[in-house]
Amino acid sequence: MNPTKLCQSLALVFMISSPLVGIEAHASQSEAKFVQSVNKALPELEKLYLHLHQNPELSYQEKATGERMAKELSALGFEVTDNYGGYGVVGIFKNGDGPTVMIRADTDGLPIIEQTGKPYASTVITTDGDNNTVGIMHGCGHDIHMTSLIGTAAQLVEHKSQWQGTLMMVAQPAEEVGGGAKAMLAQGLFTEFPTPDHVLGLHVSASVPAGKVAIAPGYALANVDSVDITVKGKGGHGAYPHTTIDPVVLAARTVMALQTIPSREISPLEPNVITVGSIHGGSKHNIISNEVKLQLTLRSYNPEVRELQIAAIKRMTKGIAVSAGVPESLMPVVYVHEDETIPSTYNDPSLATSVQSSIEREIGQSNVVKAEPVMAGEDFGLYGRTSEKRPITIFWLGAVEPKLYEASMAKGETLPSLHSSKFAPDYPLTISTGVRAMSRSAMDLFNSK
Repeated sequence: MNPTKLCQSLALVFMISSPLVGIEAHASQSEAKFVQSVNKALPELEKLYLHLHQNPELSYQEKATGERMAKELSALGFEVTDNYGGYGVVGIFKNGDGPTVMIRADTDGLPIIEQTGKPYASTVITTDGDNNTVGIMHGCGHDIHMTSLIGTAAQLVEHKSQWQGTLMMVAQPAEEVGGGAKAMLAQGLFTEFPTPDHVLGLHVSASVPAGKVAIAPGYALANVDSVDITVKGKGGHGAYPHTTIDPVVLAARTVMALQTIPSREISPLEPNVITVGSIHGGSKHNIISNEVKLQLTLRSYNPEVRELQIAAIKRMTKGIAVSAGVPESLMPVVYVHEDETIPSTYNDPSLATSVQSSIEREIGQSNVVKAEPVMAGEDFGLYGRTSEKRPITIFWLGAVEPKLYEASMAKGETLPSLHSSKFAPDYPLTISTGVRAMSRSAMDLFNSK
């Protein structure tokens, strides 16, 4: 997930039941065979995971990752289109008449130097788009997502006699910068390929134990906007502030005033956040600068609230400038990064309920917990906002080693979050659960009337 989306602060609110116990007791004989099939596939899936983990690529640079995903899907018999919407991959597997189910995984890594201490830790160093030398790691679990996608594809192909329809597998690039879903949809994802009847996704959670799944019907993730504000003034000597218009003071007033938008201008029944994540201005102790730059992240669920936030920011920044005597030529500039804007993710309630029921049957009701909406963002939500209005659902896949989770709860300690250099999922159990949960969900959707 996008660093500007504060994915690292992700915290699900849920009730955790007893640890993973006797999952296979929930399965019928045929379901037990399916579990055996997944277990048999795990060694190769773990090898794939380790390869992806050790070879991460940044957003818009996922060339080798896309090639590997295309190779894996081709080997399973999918009709594969690569380099779609950048380095995206689309795999189509037609299996008779029936609905089209799309399953999506994101593929990009993050500019983080891994510090997990694991023997398989990423050591990749590269140059980013701004010509900075950075490390790369899959600090948001996209390696798990891709491995689960391939594992699910393999299981559905192996058990194709148990369902009918069209399986559409999408390996999407550039999620971390909010560009991948836009690019694939703009190129014609829902028109050049079968338009899906259902769209599914999963995302690892750093606050749910491995072996469990959490799901939130309705709003699951937030609208996200990145906003830059340039506060302008008239610089001068710090000893003679009366001869200047100090943009640092104006910026300070602006930061405090912005906090009244969520607290006083928008209904308390409408969740929303305005955070000033960066403030820069000036060069020396005794110099009053000509401008100060602010960087903000905005969060909400309701699209109307997003518009209220932006309008209020523009009005307030201008009002503060006018009150300080700033001339019209030096009015503050508010710039909304529309290319990075991500809409909220709304899990279709009917589809989410169906998916939840499928996962409960597969891994046991006690291993499926309720998740509350979070203010992190995900461009997965875009797949449900096209003119086709396809129902979508994304669920959280627990990734924390269960004993580590229990110990942290007992001690009140905080675990490494997503986007942390120390985030290390319990990958064997996480992958197994992801494949089983997603495969069962898709199979039941194919067989639904």
